[in-house]
Amino acid sequence: MRYRELGKTGLKVSEIGLGAEWLERHNQEEVKAVIDCCEAQGINILDCWMAEPNVRSNIGAAIAGKRDRWIIQGHFGSTWQNGQYVRTRDMEKVKPAFEDLLSRLGTDYIDLGMIHFVDEEAEFHRIMGGEFFAYVKEQKAKGVVRHIGLSTHNPKVGVLAARSGEIEMLLFSINPAFDLLPASEDINTYFASDYEEHLGGIHPDRAELYKVCEQNGVGITVMKGYAGGRLFSAGTSPFGVALTPVQCIHYALTRPAVASVLAGYDTPEHVLAAVAYETAAEEEKDYASTLAVAPRHAYSGQCTYCGHCAPCPKSIDIAMVNKLYDLAVMQEQTPDSIKAHYQALSAKAEDCIACGNCERRCPFGVPVIQRMEKVKELHLA
Repeated sequence: MRYRELGKTGLKVSEIGLGAEWLERHNQEEVKAVIDCCEAQGINILDCWMAEPNVRSNIGAAIAGKRDRWIIQGHFGSTWQNGQYVRTRDMEKVKPAFEDLLSRLGTDYIDLGMIHFVDEEAEFHRIMGGEFFAYVKEQKAKGVVRHIGLSTHNPKVGVLAARSGEIEMLLFSINPAFDLLPASEDINTYFASDYEEHLGGIHPDRAELYKVCEQNGVGITVMKGYAGGRLFSAGTSPFGVALTPVQCIHYALTRPAVASVLAGYDTPEHVLAAVAYETAAEEEKDYASTLAVAPRHAYSGQCTYCGHCAPCPKSIDIAMVNKLYDLAVMQEQTPDSIKAHYQALSAKAEDCIACGNCERRCPFGVPVIQRMEKVKELHLA
């Protein structure tokens, strides 16, 4: 298992994580089997947003005596009322629900205290200026919460959070299909049956979010990496082709600021299917070739940082150079952090010999040589 820094939190999280939602439909023994398998595979981060009492208790029992090896994302605002989940900002419900989470998980602290499910910009402003956020900050001041995060499906809310100076990381929905769509306050938009009008490349709303997170050191953990499983079937995929778990994970992990993909598991076999990413060959990770021959795709001429262009005879990490270039040109002045990342590369755009091997391999027809020239013009070195 490989590990990545989660923004500026100082936490190193496994590239593959556990999104525990699916565990709601399993008993204590089955939950323990999944979590034990995660531990054996080196997974060290789990997200528990669910308010249902039994799953919280089952997770707590499974990690008993091993709390220190887990980085836990626990949510403020997810409550259990009259036998069902209710998202709320009512502090009379929020506080006992959070205390219940701590109790059932058998812990006195949460590594990442998540402001739960904020998809409306107006609500974000209400939360940040009100008693809800004051309570979250109070928990951090007490050490009950180590870092403050926020979960959202709306990239515009994510940008507000990343620029706030208060939110240290995001739980955000990322996959090749969702990345095509503009910001929305209705999550159902992202599961639309027809993407035709949006098949035009990564939407600027989402590119902006990745840029702002990278720029501000706000790490991202990923939910909906499989788009609810719809990407595994050609019949339900907006591209008309099926992708594998490994391909979906690779796509998410190549986005700027992303540290971990939190997948849902029903069984230990599902865990192994996800962590297969860690030992997968480059051909198995290659989502780009699959999308390039799809009946419908959106990435012509656009670098997705897939790495399909490698190897370069001059050892240039072309995908990384392109990523840094895209981040640089999205702002008026190139941040010193991007320059520092570029300067640390062992080979740079200046080393390009314009052999064209990368362009012949690129499934999306990206004019790599031209982009290397543009990087030189930015004077990042």
